[in-house]
Amino acid sequence: MELPGLAFAVWVFICFCASVDGYPNGKVREACTSMIPCHGGSPQLSPEHTITVDETKFKPGDNIEVHLSGPEFEGFFIQARDADHLDSPAVGSFVLADRRLSQLLTCGRTKNSAVSHTSKAKKKYIKVYWIAPGDAPKRVQFLATVVKKYRTFWVKIPGPIVSQPNAPTPTTPWGATSEAVLTSHPVSYLSKPFNTSDCGSMKFCIRNPSNCDPESASCFFLSFQQEKSSVLIEMSGPSEGYLAFALSHDQWMGGDDVYVCVSEDHHVHVSTAYLKGRSPPVLDSENTLEDVSWRLVDGVLQCSFRRSTRLPAYKRRFDLDASYYIFMADGEASDGGLIHKHRRQPLITNGMYNVTGLPQDIGGSRSPRLIKAHGALMFVAWVTTVSIGVIVARFFKPVWSHSFLFGKEMWFQVHRMLMLTAVMLTSISFVLPFIYRGGWSHQAGFHPYLGCTVMALTIFQPLMAGFRPSRHAPRRHLFNWFHWSIGTTARILAVVAMFLGMDLPALDLPDPWDTYTMIAFVAWHVGIDVLLEIHSYCLIRKVEVIEDDRVQILQSLTSAEAEGRLFKQIVLTIYVCGNIVFLIAFLAAINQI
Repeated sequence: MELPGLAFAVWVFICFCASVDGYPNGKVREACTSMIPCHGGSPQLSPEHTITVDETKFKPGDNIEVHLSGPEFEGFFIQARDADHLDSPAVGSFVLADRRLSQLLTCGRTKNSAVSHTSKAKKKYIKVYWIAPGDAPKRVQFLATVVKKYRTFWVKIPGPIVSQPNAPTPTTPWGATSEAVLTSHPVSYLSKPFNTSDCGSMKFCIRNPSNCDPESASCFFLSFQQEKSSVLIEMSGPSEGYLAFALSHDQWMGGDDVYVCVSEDHHVHVSTAYLKGRSPPVLDSENTLEDVSWRLVDGVLQCSFRRSTRLPAYKRRFDLDASYYIFMADGEASDGGLIHKHRRQPLITNGMYNVTGLPQDIGGSRSPRLIKAHGALMFVAWVTTVSIGVIVARFFKPVWSHSFLFGKEMWFQVHRMLMLTAVMLTSISFVLPFIYRGGWSHQAGFHPYLGCTVMALTIFQPLMAGFRPSRHAPRRHLFNWFHWSIGTTARILAVVAMFLGMDLPALDLPDPWDTYTMIAFVAWHVGIDVLLEIHSYCLIRKVEVIEDDRVQILQSLTSAEAEGRLFKQIVLTIYVCGNIVFLIAFLAAINQI
């Protein structure tokens, strides 16, 4: 590899590894060759700032006063280069006029060969002195990169050309447009919304919810349409910050080809990026996108662009004629275009797709299948089996005391069957997040701690039940008290864990529907429990025992028992049906995400 190519490769590598926070302290040596800030996006087309000098002729050793001025800006980077070879290293050295605003940098082997800002404080004017070296080229041009805001910058703004007395006549005008501006692609405003009628026939489309309209404030839309050797990409969704999609070889973040549309100051910047691990995407300075357009209407962000199907010169841009998992995410962006981590799980396709292959109209899920299975099994266990099992054991001993199933009282067999089913479902569900995460999740808050506690109590309950004393043993009341206490604690913690788990990014059921529905379920269960308690109390009061001359008179005991048995069976039927309704509602919500 030739030296210039090696330098460019090193610069690209460093830019990709650099933080997206930019260089507020002006230490921008990584940009010495390209003078492009690692902010992502494209440079502006028409410079607002000017470079002036006090002399147009120089001899080796002369000092030339250089001024950079214009509207307020945060950062800058000034170099002098051979006017006939602007890709060559910086020449000469600088002396500062104000150390509070500017600092010297060394680019290449030449000490103090560049000047940059010391902070992101607003400034309108910079003055420095350039010292001509002994081996100076015949003609020298001053170049400047100016950053107005994080995503608003100009690269290699051309300044005056100063020359030695015997320099030949310049072959290009002093005002020639810089290379960075020449390679920038124009950005236009979308005049009409995206068309979904071609989805599945000419376009490969991803929509969430399925078959939604991109104009809707709740629709996330992504389409790919192959046109000869390029692909037209359209992306739309409700966002006041940014929308992004990524092509990935697996369903995990990291090593992905990313495309970001960022809204800032009622404008949209479109950029490519690279995702390394779970860190924020590193926005590229390279410009591989063409025909960039955007639109902001009623909180819906839409952008479209075109890129070549293959980009062999850009190693981190994937070929579009291969199969990938497709991610789609949205989130907030702060002033300056800095993007923040998405608050909810990205939309992920259920399989790998070739977007240039057979056109399809598909959906995706914001929750991995293992996490959805985890949530579904927990709802089945604790909304139905545990809740019904507790009601049966608490109120149906006298109702089914003379009914037997497999040699045991029916209430006990039903209770034991439901509780063992809950233990089995909880145990299977418990391991699924660990399989998905590959270990402990440090981003799930208190949910995993509560889950582990519930799992321990769930296992302990049947183990303790296996050692329960006989019905008339002196310690039976202690067992009953511990059995009730541990079971009640497990149920309370399970409900709290479900409240927290429903809003975690990996599941994230619709909010606030999920909270209100869970509150309704808790109120439903407590209401039925209280109703049966009141009924039992009233039934006992109805059976009056009058002691007169040691003669007990029982008032309608048989009819009272029959009446109580029928009422409890009706309430149990209604309760089971209600629990099934709640369960179906939760399972349907999980299926929709």
